[in-house]
Formats: sequence, structure tokens, C-alpha cells
Amino acid sequence: MKLSKIGSKSTYHRCTKELHNYKYLIYEPSHNPFKGSIIKMLKFETTSGQALDLGVPNQGQALVPSNKHIQTIENSYKLPQPKNENEVLDFFKKEKWPEIEAQKFYNHYCAIGWKIGGKIKIENWQASAKNWILKCEELKTEKEVSQNHDNLHTVRNKNYNQPL
Repeated sequence: MKLSKIGSKSTYHRCTKELHNYKYLIYEPSHNPFKGSIIKMLKFETTSGQALDLGVPNQGQALVPSNKHIQTIENSYKLPQPKNENEVLDFFKKEKWPEIEAQKFYNHYCAIGWKIGGKIKIENWQASAKNWILKCEELKTEKEVSQNHDNLHTVRNKNYNQPL
């Protein structure tokens, strides 16, 4: 497991079963925890020379999975955090939003490490900035509505005999 860089026993057993199905080896699992499974392999030698020592790691070039390149291309459009505060200020000016909101946004997310809810890394800070402004506008309208209406309906001289 160490040589093949497999960390889980379930992954090891799944891989050995697949290799058995493809006829690369003969796998006879043991369901007894005190007795090991039997694995029979063919020798894949092209020459009659000295066998390789499997205890020494390969010094050649490490292979990179083919999907690794695709993932880096897909993730290249993401802007996890701005380079500096001026970039945020420029973005807010371009969108015609107040500079004070840009400073609040930048300071808030710098303080929490550019994470949402303290756990999830921000993948696109510009989208988060747009959400920040939308939420700010919602709070302003709620504040205006609450100032125009007295939600509690309280008076100084209370009549405790009157039902609620």
C-alpha cells in the first residue's frame, strides 16, 4: 500500500479486485483477519538482467493525471481575493457604489481571511462584492420602513386591564 500510495484498506481491496478482474493477478481474499489474503502475480520481465529493488523509490519523472491540467484551466477564472484595497475601490467605483462600502467590504473579508461563514474560501470576490451591495440596499430599505412605522404601539400611560 505504501509503494502504491494507497492510504485506505478499502481502496486497496477494490484495486486488487479490479486487477484480478482484468487478469493481471490472481487474488484470493481471506475473510479471516488472522490469515492474510493470497495474491499471485506474473513476472513482467523483458530481460534476464537484475530485478529492480522495489524498496527504492523511482527517481524518474512523476506522472501527472490527465485531468489535472483540465482542473487548473477551469479554476483559472476564479478570483479568490483582490490584490489590494485599491482593486476593490476601483471595482466599487466602476459599479457606481459608495467608497465607504468598498472599505467596509475589504476590511470585513480581510479580517475573516476571505472566507464565507469562516469556512468556505471565496471563489470570486467580485460576486461577493455585488452580494454585499445588494444586502446593504436591503438593510437600508428595511431600516426606512421600520423608522416610518411604530411596530411596538407603546404609550406612556398603560392600561393593564385592557387585553393584548
